[in-house]
Amino acid sequence: MNVKTLLTVLGIGLSASWAGAGEFKSPDILVLGDSQVSFGSGPAYVSFFENLKENCQPNKRQARQLKKLGEASVGVIGVRSTSLHSWNAKSGKAKGMICDVDPKWKVNAGSYGILNTTKNPYVQIGQGAKYQFCQKNTPAFKAMLRPNYYEPKLLIMAFLGNSTGTWIDEPAKAVTDVKVMEKNLPPDMPCIFMTTAPGYSEKINARRRAAQESIRAAFAKTGSRCSFISGLTPKTEALNEGVKSHFRRKQSGAVRDPYHPNKKAARKHLGALRGELCNAIYDQLSDMETAALVE
Repeated sequence: MNVKTLLTVLGIGLSASWAGAGEFKSPDILVLGDSQVSFGSGPAYVSFFENLKENCQPNKRQARQLKKLGEASVGVIGVRSTSLHSWNAKSGKAKGMICDVDPKWKVNAGSYGILNTTKNPYVQIGQGAKYQFCQKNTPAFKAMLRPNYYEPKLLIMAFLGNSTGTWIDEPAKAVTDVKVMEKNLPPDMPCIFMTTAPGYSEKINARRRAAQESIRAAFAKTGSRCSFISGLTPKTEALNEGVKSHFRRKQSGAVRDPYHPNKKAARKHLGALRGELCNAIYDQLSDMETAALVE
């Protein structure tokens, strides 16, 4: 048994170089999210960003901007109950949500697009060449977005659920999360932050609206260079609230999971946000062009 095989058997994560440099190519567009991505939204994000021209109907100037995305290959990763704080954390329980092996399922994430072409979307972060985000005392953002590893031309973050209570009770922590995020992301990387889709009940969505207001205000207060998109709007809430067919159900027909919209709902959600999302993409690519001219 060689050393590489032994480390794998022992469950010790391999570095990107050990994992094989030829096995990994960074996607041009990277979507990072939470369990909504794993349980329904992943394929919808892949489809939306693989078809930007059709979805965003660019004019000539905007079409030139989209060319900056290269082949516009798309990778999507959703890691269980993670939040912006999880990706910022250097250690502890928050980082463990990304890096610790799920005790029950042994996998903690869903991976889609060019990052996973198998029929099984489920993976464990920290295992395999594409998921080496768990360096000691290093935020997952920095480990992932280090030079010569993940170098997307556009980063989309989609989080809310696990931060809801914190951002409602302590809005100052939302400001801290955004400030730390800014330090951890490469300074020249175009980025969009969007809150996740509404749940089934009004009670769930009322709390998420309050949390969304805290993080929206934090992005405004910090002057973040990332574009912000509200995932909860009257239009998107109307799509999901009380609509059983948009959620996984029991045999009786009752909703089994009111927090994670299914694939059909995810497609409709992104369709409802198409205008805001396309404008944010153009804004970010335009800012990148301006920054290049300044340099």
